[in-house]
Amino acid sequence: MDKYSCGGNARPVRCAARQPILAADETVIGYRLLFRTGLVSHFAWNASDGASRAAIEISSLLGLNVLCDNRLAFIHCTRETLLENYLLFLPAEKVVAEIEPGVSPDGPIEAACRSLKREGYKIALADFMVDDPRKPLLDLADYLTIDVKQTPWEQILRLTRTYGNQSLGLLAENVETREEFQSALKAGFHYFQGFFFRKPETMRTHGMASNRITYLRLLQAVSRPEMQWDEIEDLIKKEPALYYRLIRYLNSATFGIRGGVRSLSQALTLLGENELRRWCRLAGAFELSGDRPSDLILSALVRARFGELMEAQIEHGDADLFLLGLLSLMDSILEIPMSLVIDGLALDSASTAMLLDNTGPLLPLYRLVWALERGAWGAVVRACDQLRLSEESIAEAFSAAMSWAQSMTSGT
Repeated sequence: MDKYSCGGNARPVRCAARQPILAADETVIGYRLLFRTGLVSHFAWNASDGASRAAIEISSLLGLNVLCDNRLAFIHCTRETLLENYLLFLPAEKVVAEIEPGVSPDGPIEAACRSLKREGYKIALADFMVDDPRKPLLDLADYLTIDVKQTPWEQILRLTRTYGNQSLGLLAENVETREEFQSALKAGFHYFQGFFFRKPETMRTHGMASNRITYLRLLQAVSRPEMQWDEIEDLIKKEPALYYRLIRYLNSATFGIRGGVRSLSQALTLLGENELRRWCRLAGAFELSGDRPSDLILSALVRARFGELMEAQIEHGDADLFLLGLLSLMDSILEIPMSLVIDGLALDSASTAMLLDNTGPLLPLYRLVWALERGAWGAVVRACDQLRLSEESIAEAFSAAMSWAQSMTSGT
């Protein structure tokens, strides 16, 4: 029995990663979903098809709206996934079936693809190459994905010239830098998968709009050990949108406050110190995100909630893991260096080292977070071993964090 399975009545360890897919204007159009199951479930999985079946099960359990934030789900499909019609368990309007390179385009596969198209599913040919044997399926395809790391550039240009003028979306995979994004855009790609937009351009140290400065000051104010209530009230009053969001929040059915909340001072009193810190951090993060890709704020919220869930399981000293998660992508959200983001924040030394240099005692936790986000399951196992955490607890916490983050953004 290998380390990825066990017998008995153990529950399946399920984990899902999502890799953003963006249009040329950097808006998120969907996510490529990567799945892992660590234990045997009610499916009789074989090694080659386990991930595809896990895609269907986990997507059904968690919901594509949670996994993909109401956007498209790109799901890798093996031959068996297509022939057994597993995708029919998922909503057609949300799913792109990515046909893997090893799938032979014979009669049964073509029939399965045509059936998916009739039902409203979209089809992508994954890792497409020059002289690809899946060419017979081109008339059914909506997307061609090309790995810009593994494909020679002259072949990439040949592919984009050949198919760029057809009714196909050309998707560049594994775009990790701004330079790669610009090159792929120039080559004729329409869509881009990768994390390049999470890495701020260090030379772009432009100033912030006045309202963003206010929100950053609010984050600073609620991060101090001793909050100055008058300062926080003044900052909220400067931003009508923030004032409105707070009053609406407290007048929601969740609180059921008789007579309603009508003044800011009343709102602050009702919230109390701990809830006020939490609410201001969330509201400030939403407003600071502005028009940056939605994946940035969504991922920051996932990191924040995941860190909060981990606080009882790992040593973290004085670090506020919720705040650390929120701040971890703020340099990309604001497009300024992280040193300016945390300037004036009363952060502990471990959080500061992590945010500025990716060093210090919190690095093992963030190695786990990065591995979870990218679906690097081998690295997840190693990080769990280092932190002495069970894979099941991590899978459950990360799924819970994704659900919470989606619920927080669904009403914005």
